[in-house]
Amino acid sequence: MKLLRVGPVGAERPALLDQDGSLRDLSGLITDVDGALLADDSVLSRVRDAAESGELPVLDAEGLRIGAPVGRIGKIVGIGLNYFGHAAEIGAEPPAEPILFLKAADTVVGPDDTVLIPRGSVKTDWEAELGVVIGATARYLSSAAEGLAHVGGYTLVNDVSEREFQIERGGTWDKGKNCETFTPLGPWLVTADEVADPQDLDVKLWVNGALKQDGNTADQIFPVGEIVRYLSQFMTLYPGDVIVSGTPAGVAMGQPEPKPYLRAGDVVELEIAGLGRQRQEFKGA
Repeated sequence: MKLLRVGPVGAERPALLDQDGSLRDLSGLITDVDGALLADDSVLSRVRDAAESGELPVLDAEGLRIGAPVGRIGKIVGIGLNYFGHAAEIGAEPPAEPILFLKAADTVVGPDDTVLIPRGSVKTDWEAELGVVIGATARYLSSAAEGLAHVGGYTLVNDVSEREFQIERGGTWDKGKNCETFTPLGPWLVTADEVADPQDLDVKLWVNGALKQDGNTADQIFPVGEIVRYLSQFMTLYPGDVIVSGTPAGVAMGQPEPKPYLRAGDVVELEIAGLGRQRQEFKGA
């Protein structure tokens, strides 16, 4: 299923993208698309049955804002340098273990919402990524297969990053990862049963119409199941938590000087096969 949340900021309601491309209203069945939904197989089954019946009310999509597809996110865990190509383009050795950072849930916006370039920023960068949404509580998992079994679904993420804040200002990466609007999410949460192989997904990103990233999740150093297993050794993952699993080559930081960091007025578009497409205009904060 392709689940989403539509409506004004703070007042989104749950919806479903039907196979014919129409939007269906789920607000009569569930209150939100969140961890509680993903953790409850009986409710998910009712949603599937209702979708297959074709009787869900149709929503008028014209002018309807699409919000982030997951509500009430507990935590967002980022994985750094998780593609061989990306590590190579910035001259870094592939890490021996996953590199972790945290993003605050209040950085999340919808897939087509405006993204704000922070005041004083000179190195705002793009990162198209596969988002992994946890579907069952994960702690001390013993295998990558177990890790995959705890995934509830997948979504598209732009892990917007300010590289000067991240790398040159001391401390941890979090300074460059947690600026306002820095985590566009969506458009859909695609349930795990619809993604045959999370390690075979094309990831693309354009800036002002020019293709910048053109990768595949097969290039990940640590695949999705291993990431979930690894994280569960250090923290408990709860339904609705989001893992931002790394970006392929093609970010601004990895390009020759002068590096084409984002400026006000730039338009970024990104997509992952089967998970939909985003479009953001960047403006000054």
